[in-house]
Amino acid sequence: MSSRPGPSLTGGTPLRGLDEEEVLGRILPLFRPVAGLIVPPGDDAAVMSTEDRTIVTTDTVVLGRDWLDAWSSGADVGTKVVAQNLADVAAMGGRPTGVLVTLVADPMTSLEWVVDLARGIADACDRVGVAVLGGDLSSAPPGVVMVSVTALGNLADVDASPVLRSGARPGDRLAVRGSLGLAAAGLHLLMHDRADRHPEAVAVQRRPTPPLEAGPQAAAAGASAMLDVSDGLMRDGGRIARASGVVLELDRRSLGDDVARIADAVGEETAWDCVLAGGEEHSLLATFPRGIPTGWRVIGAVRAPSEGEAPGVLIEGRQPRQTGWDHFRNGEGRRP
Repeated sequence: MSSRPGPSLTGGTPLRGLDEEEVLGRILPLFRPVAGLIVPPGDDAAVMSTEDRTIVTTDTVVLGRDWLDAWSSGADVGTKVVAQNLADVAAMGGRPTGVLVTLVADPMTSLEWVVDLARGIADACDRVGVAVLGGDLSSAPPGVVMVSVTALGNLADVDASPVLRSGARPGDRLAVRGSLGLAAAGLHLLMHDRADRHPEAVAVQRRPTPPLEAGPQAAAAGASAMLDVSDGLMRDGGRIARASGVVLELDRRSLGDDVARIADAVGEETAWDCVLAGGEEHSLLATFPRGIPTGWRVIGAVRAPSEGEAPGVLIEGRQPRQTGWDHFRNGEGRRP
């Protein structure tokens, strides 16, 4: 296994020797106030100014399912769980404004790891001007560590409607903003102790950086449907297809650069698996009835299903074997 920088989950100052106020005393000073935050963390609840329509989303990561201590530091975990939540807000066409954090941990978890986690959360939020509003701490059975983030956001244009998965129409073009396959390639290399083969892919796996500004940009450009690629291009594209009642036809040639970017490190066949089915990228996938915004690239088209054909995602007219990540079907191990 490849080493990761930062304190280990165990071996430092165990949480069991501290009370909640002592833990919070180490964590809360890391979170800086931002505009709109009226009452910061420390009371029963934070208070912040929001728009009439508030976007709300939540995600949880679990030790042994979503990360391993062997290769992800606390700061890595904090960065990733914030990123995946903020990407969901951006995928609605919104701008994130605040997050709530819950940590459920084995009391033998080290305080040093928890502070590193909090530092990762704070730094990820600071970079985009998002407030950490507070959260909750709880103990867990031996070996269990879970981190959950709930994110809030506002629509970038108060008069706009959120961009849903269900708006794609025949004739739209399918486009992506960001990379495809890098995070999955990084995971593959970490699992095979070959992180040095592609440091960029490993960095994206540990700390994804979603193109948050591209969400409001796409909404302003008239995106008809949008989501972030969290469980793989095939699975997430399928969610748009089913919600909209359409077929997404991927252009294999348009994905060639994504495959070439990682093929030397993981092999061409695995590279295709990563691009089509690799999750945790948190790039944005959207359909557009007209002009494609700057920075987005077209990777396919939207059409109506043929008679008897179910909505879905095809590449060169065929259903590929890659399907993407499912938390329950794949839940006995790490993400593929």
